[in-house]
Amino acid sequence: MIGTIEKRILKYIKQNGTICFALIDSEGISKEKVIDITKHAEKNGVKGILVGGSTAIDQSELNIITKVIKSVTSLPIILFPGNVTGISQYADAILFSSLLNSDNTYFIIEAQMLSAPLVKKYNLEAIPMGYIVIGEGGTTGFIGKARCIPPEKADIVVMYALAAKYLGMRFIYLEAGSGVKSHIPSILIKKVRKSFDGIIIVGGGIRSSKDAKEVASAGADIIVVGTILEEKYFDNSLKEIVSAIKHNQSY
Repeated sequence: MIGTIEKRILKYIKQNGTICFALIDSEGISKEKVIDITKHAEKNGVKGILVGGSTAIDQSELNIITKVIKSVTSLPIILFPGNVTGISQYADAILFSSLLNSDNTYFIIEAQMLSAPLVKKYNLEAIPMGYIVIGEGGTTGFIGKARCIPPEKADIVVMYALAAKYLGMRFIYLEAGSGVKSHIPSILIKKVRKSFDGIIIVGGGIRSSKDAKEVASAGADIIVVGTILEEKYFDNSLKEIVSAIKHNQSY
């Protein structure tokens, strides 16, 4: 069943074309920085806040950061956990994801099994998502023991995306990894777009309006920015990224 937050996301995409989410790593970030990022994200047209982190293990810290975000924005707050420790009762929803190309079954289904009772207890809206790590993979690929797919092997990514579709996952996330040198190639995104009719999220290596436009035009419904938000003066970059993808309809 599609929940309230997912319906809201679909509405944003229908109205705006490709949209942007801001990713905040809850680990080791100050309340002041969180407030600054959140306020500027909303002001510049970001449509959702993802809260996560590949190495985040402090749930009390996660709860504090999530509550701070909620206190300063009306945007949907969506958990993007790297492990069972990434769940907070103060969020609106969770990307309930399976790292499809992990070599470790823990990240494919076991972490999900362990976290499911908490998702139910906290009444979090679960959005089913296939997670695919491509290229360098960054910290995510290392921690999740992903068999990172070479960017030129688009057909393999398409097969994973089709598997996600047939398993009932309405979202897929194509991840290049945090702090990587380049984003996922447009040709790869285009091939996935032809086979997957759900929502495609693309993250990693998107640092400029040019990058964002390329990814959006290739078929991404949502682009995720995270690394640029750690820069001291990120406001203009974020504004240009959101502007570059607005009203994009490539398919």
